[in-house]
Amino acid sequence: MVAASAGMGGLPAALDAPGLRLTLTELMALRPPPRSPRQRPASRRPGAIAARVAGQGMDLREIRAFAEGDDLRRVDPSATARTGQLHVRSFHEDRDDSTLLIADFRGPLLWGTQGALRSVRAGRLLARLGWRALARGGSVGLMLLGREAPLVLAPGGGSGQMHSVCTALARGHDLALLAQARAQGAAHPADLAPALLRAARVAPMGARVHLATGIEALTGADAALSRLAQGRRLQIHLLMDRAEADPAPVALAVSDGTHSRFGRLSPVAVQPLLAHLRGLGAHPELVAPDDAG
Repeated sequence: MVAASAGMGGLPAALDAPGLRLTLTELMALRPPPRSPRQRPASRRPGAIAARVAGQGMDLREIRAFAEGDDLRRVDPSATARTGQLHVRSFHEDRDDSTLLIADFRGPLLWGTQGALRSVRAGRLLARLGWRALARGGSVGLMLLGREAPLVLAPGGGSGQMHSVCTALARGHDLALLAQARAQGAAHPADLAPALLRAARVAPMGARVHLATGIEALTGADAALSRLAQGRRLQIHLLMDRAEADPAPVALAVSDGTHSRFGRLSPVAVQPLLAHLRGLGAHPELVAPDDAG
């Protein structure tokens, strides 16, 4: 089993390996290759030449000469009077594509039996989702959950913002590993509910919220999950380890750092949990061991 441990002075060299530690380099490398922009129809009338759609927002894009099919309610009186020719105002589209990534780096996520810690897979998954949001032209924010108060990075756009997101993911994961080692398993993970209520204040209505966590990490958070899902698309990515999805058919030694015993693991019954989360308004998905790195 992959276990997280560290010395009091910092992360030891033994943890500086793929699967145990998130790095800024690997998260930045997840950025998809640039694609040529997709053109959209100039209007909803058939036969129009492809161009950008006139928006319905409040931000002025341009003032131009009137063309057939333009909305007369958008006539600009000043430009029309000044030029003697009918002019209309064109606006940018009013779309708020905001994405909040929530990375659960609490103790229960800092383990794994093959390939990578679940927390590492969660970080990689969220980085991919952040890059996709950026490619859509949206804004991306981040919330990191650990033993201490959540770290929040306000939503923003551009590659510089994703650099900040990836940096925070990498540093936050290092701190989570170190804090877990110092606690030596003695402390219980922080409650999820207060962090989710804070996320509801950070993510605007209409935002997409991606929570990467474990199937056992949602205890006591029903009310907060329901509130966060109201007016937002809440997607819960449940990181499954191979020991949960397809456990070995032999007795294994299990230890909490103080006590140990032998036991057999059974596959986790996840369908009741998925149905329960859907009832709260969330969109849950299982992330198999071979997915998300």
